[in-house]
Amino acid sequence: MSVAEEKQTIALLRKCDVLAETPADAMQALLPGLTVGSYRPRQVIYLPGDRAQGVHFLTTGRIKISKVTRDGKELTLAYRNEGDFFGEPCLLDGGPREEMAEAMDASVTVEIPRELLDTLLRNDGGAAYKFARALIVRRKDLETRVEQLIFKDVGAKLAELLLNLGQEHGISDERGIVVGLKITHQEMANLIGSTRETVSLTLSQFKRKGLIQTDGRRVILTDLEGLRALA
Repeated sequence: MSVAEEKQTIALLRKCDVLAETPADAMQALLPGLTVGSYRPRQVIYLPGDRAQGVHFLTTGRIKISKVTRDGKELTLAYRNEGDFFGEPCLLDGGPREEMAEAMDASVTVEIPRELLDTLLRNDGGAAYKFARALIVRRKDLETRVEQLIFKDVGAKLAELLLNLGQEHGISDERGIVVGLKITHQEMANLIGSTRETVSLTLSQFKRKGLIQTDGRRVILTDLEGLRALA
């Protein structure tokens, strides 16, 4: 790796919150083992059973993490956005991947081998703290998802999903909150453990009630209080 490539790679890693303030010498120590990967939309990064070599830090794009059953059913666990990381379960034992990672947009990741990242987190308290906080947030999100899947009906789960998307990706305009993220009905269904047909029907009901509007694949939240009442 040339000096220019090293600087470029470190600049990419600095875009990730966990490593934004890591000392320069610690970043330099990572360079020999790093792998930079570019992925086109809908390209699979890894599948269940693949060897888990390291943790991916996402510097550009959006990644979907999901579980896929043998008969092809899919449950979306999370979306990871620019500045985030994924594939962290490999830090526990280095076993094979248990989930699928797929690029939703054109994406670039920097993969750090588990041994190098483990050493970094042991020595860099700031990075370890940020990493731990991110894992705690993910644990809380997962617990909320499990609660939703067990106790809430499709309407409540979909209303809560739309509110969360509005909070994370919302852009205000005269129509309401525009979810600045193109998401298909199938992707929504995978996120709430439902079917595309049921989600489409429920969204149509929301539109008739004036809770939302649609603009192509974008959803506009026109009645936040109404959605909160359902959620």
